[in-house]
Amino acid sequence: MIGGLCVLLALLVQVMLVNRMSLPAGGVPDLVLLAVAGAALGRGEVPGAVLGFFAGLLVDIAPPGAHLIGQYAFVLALVGYVAGRGAGGPATTVVLCVLVAPLLAAGVSLLVGDSRVTWSTLTEEVPVTVVYTLLMSPVVIWLTTRGTQPRYST
Repeated sequence: MIGGLCVLLALLVQVMLVNRMSLPAGGVPDLVLLAVAGAALGRGEVPGAVLGFFAGLLVDIAPPGAHLIGQYAFVLALVGYVAGRGAGGPATTVVLCVLVAPLLAAGVSLLVGDSRVTWSTLTEEVPVTVVYTLLMSPVVIWLTTRGTQPRYST
């Protein structure tokens, strides 16, 4: 329940504040991705995947929803599953999720024929977003994992 509230709060902050910020190099951190990863760390694979799926659906319909509904739901469901596995410890898992999610989202967009994904998007915007997301990760992960013990799979 707390994980879902953290993800919802992250979505609201993302849409109302972060996406409107003008940061250097044009990227913004992905707080929803971090909230899903943090919530999944303490809850496991299946709850993480379910939370990621529903968080992704909310991101898909939130403004400015300019892509097909379900694209980000798929990406965040995989992120929730991977983070729930906790392979390599929490820090390694979060870094893996932050690095893979934008590339997976771009790949899914290319598969469905989204013309907005170009080589310049992958080489200019994605790295900036990854750096900003990694910079915000300690704060968001700490907030979403407070009161839970990270769960590690063997």
